[in-house]
Amino acid sequence: MTNNKHILVVEDELKVATFIKKGLQTQSFEATIAADGEEAKKYFVEEPFDLIILDLNLPDMSGLDVCKFVREQNTRIPILMLTALGTVADKLSGFEVGTDDYMVKPFDFMELLVRVKALLKRTEDIQMPVEKLQVSDLELDLNEKVARRGGNAIDLTAREFSLLEYLMRNRGRVVSKVDIAEKVWDINFDTGTNFVEVYINYLRNKVDKNFPNKLIHTVVGMGYMMKSK
Repeated sequence: MTNNKHILVVEDELKVATFIKKGLQTQSFEATIAADGEEAKKYFVEEPFDLIILDLNLPDMSGLDVCKFVREQNTRIPILMLTALGTVADKLSGFEVGTDDYMVKPFDFMELLVRVKALLKRTEDIQMPVEKLQVSDLELDLNEKVARRGGNAIDLTAREFSLLEYLMRNRGRVVSKVDIAEKVWDINFDTGTNFVEVYINYLRNKVDKNFPNKLIHTVVGMGYMMKSK
């Protein structure tokens, strides 16, 4: 199993969070620290993660509430709960809201690492086709063929949906007009036409127009990019 996985560490004790992050980095994992629940929710919406290490006692909300929020968005991402509370009732509360594993503080990092790797391997072993794509608060449901932003459905034509799917699958990467013509419409791009710009404008009017955070960006002379900032 390759270790280039991105892990969200939700922990308000800076020493503990830094200890976990440095340990994960020695194992070639990428780690991002969130110091409270709101920051964790923000990172989760904006970036793709492979696993979450979640402290139960956070300064602004319970880790259980963060877990509920994550599970409403993603039912598959592994969540490892950390807590100073080790009673059976505490563990059951965590499992009821969707925690996959549970460790009591203080903990040994090597045991934490073993559990992280086991959760990631289990996820890989039962990997299923991607059903949803998400960039910031924009979600594309590939099964229902529905786009939503901020929870509100967006009415798209079949071509607009295909274009949006292509941009979202290539988030953070510049795609040219030639790329779009060939990959979305399976045609050779004619430099004398502007149909790509036309459809990009259609999407912008539906996806970005009423939102301050624009997701579809023009990279002058190169093409377009989907990104949250």
